[in-house]
Amino acid sequence: MRPRIKVLTLAVNDLERSLAFYRDGLGLPTKGIIGEEFEDGAVVFFHMGDELILALYPAPSLSKDAKISVTKAPLGAVSIGHIVNSKDEVDTIMKQATDAGAVVTDLASDRFWGGYSGYFHDPDGHLWEIAWNPQWTVED
Repeated sequence: MRPRIKVLTLAVNDLERSLAFYRDGLGLPTKGIIGEEFEDGAVVFFHMGDELILALYPAPSLSKDAKISVTKAPLGAVSIGHIVNSKDEVDTIMKQATDAGAVVTDLASDRFWGGYSGYFHDPDGHLWEIAWNPQWTVED
């Protein structure tokens, strides 16, 4: 298998609520909900740069598509890391997420590995880390 992850799909309980959180709250660009003309086809795509797509898909539709039972995955089993270019940018995004309704699980702070980051849950409990690493530069 070649290392080529293109889409990260998050199962959500309320597609409209999650769309509002990511589009209106965090400012991610999207065309909104598409595929509503298909049974179990409604989905939202966000182009995240570097060819990565973040998809929001209703949990019942995803479970049906994957032929698995709808489940409440343990929170914190996976975290999504969003890397930025400064501590100030971490703070700005953490505030933006909080204002949009995110639940902060750990305030942004200096980390033992030399960087600076904070964590929050989105409306469905998906864990995000907003991080600055002094060894990485991110292109906008």
